[in-house]
Amino acid sequence: MSSTQKTFGSVSEVVRSIRANTNPGEKMRRYDAWADTYEQDLSILDYHAPSLVTDIISSHFTGDCEAAVVLDVACGTGLVAKQMKHAGFVHFVGIDGSALMLEEAKKKELYQELKQCILVQEPLPVQSGSYDVVTICGALTVDHVAISVIRELCNACKPGGLICMTCRHGEDNLEYKAALEREHKQMEEEGLWSCVAVTEVKNWSRSVTDAGGSYISGSIYLYKKL
Repeated sequence: MSSTQKTFGSVSEVVRSIRANTNPGEKMRRYDAWADTYEQDLSILDYHAPSLVTDIISSHFTGDCEAAVVLDVACGTGLVAKQMKHAGFVHFVGIDGSALMLEEAKKKELYQELKQCILVQEPLPVQSGSYDVVTICGALTVDHVAISVIRELCNACKPGGLICMTCRHGEDNLEYKAALEREHKQMEEEGLWSCVAVTEVKNWSRSVTDAGGSYISGSIYLYKKL
């Protein structure tokens, strides 16, 4: 089926099949198969988190955007870097588990480096304290990445740098969201970072579990590495 023929229902089916697969290798193979129509399909879901993440980061980043190095974790086809480029950022390192998603990201010619890594199963292939901004957009869900990865994100960030994370509010993800926020708080209490902003977005994206495509909400979390 070509991207022009796709419907909300067919795109929802793709997303549900990926979420339902618990084998990381097979999940990445399904992302590989999705890579060439991924961006068009996300537009059908009215998913605009990359632009929201960019807005939040841009409103709080006080350094030199052109000098800053951004680590884009779970970068997919490069949607976050594309938006951040418009905001003045120019140095990007991308990490994703899908080889073909990385191939699509490479075509954008935005990343100085792209690395393949299945999060949590493998350590982030980066040096500690190397990045001015660290992002993870869309991957912090019960069916994708364990919450423990956020400590790796914090570790990769420079002191004083920003870590930006997103989390959807679908019913299947509410328990994960609560656990994620508990870990955020625990890391604050440990003196690893401080909360800069938490933004709730009402119309995060259309729900793939609702045949009518009603909207779910989502959150954007911004923390500063101490």
